[in-house]
Amino acid sequence: MANSKSIRLRVLQGETIAFGPGKAALLQAIQQSGSISAAARAIGMSYRRAWLLVEAMNQCFKLPLVATATGGAKGGGAQVTPMGQEVLSHYQAMQGRAEAAVAADMAYFAGLMAALDTPSDATRH
Repeated sequence: MANSKSIRLRVLQGETIAFGPGKAALLQAIQQSGSISAAARAIGMSYRRAWLLVEAMNQCFKLPLVATATGGAKGGGAQVTPMGQEVLSHYQAMQGRAEAAVAADMAYFAGLMAALDTPSDATRH
């Protein structure tokens, strides 16, 4: 990702980020693992941060995006709800359309930007 140039969409509800790239990654990881803690580990996020993001998503939408079960004989877990799957799918499609819409502009900027791993002209002697 040393020279990545991309746009990052965020869906706001007032001042709160209701959904964005981090929450999308967390939902995908929860889908794969069935657990908030395992999902957090998989994407390099603290459990507390993941839990706060899940709570924020669930509060921003009319229906919860993640359903949780407390520990017990089977240890609890989490699953992405049908609403969560719908939101994730729609967000990913929206992200794809946005990237396609600005692809020429992003290529223009990419041509003007210096490589991240190359020292700038100002530091060369």
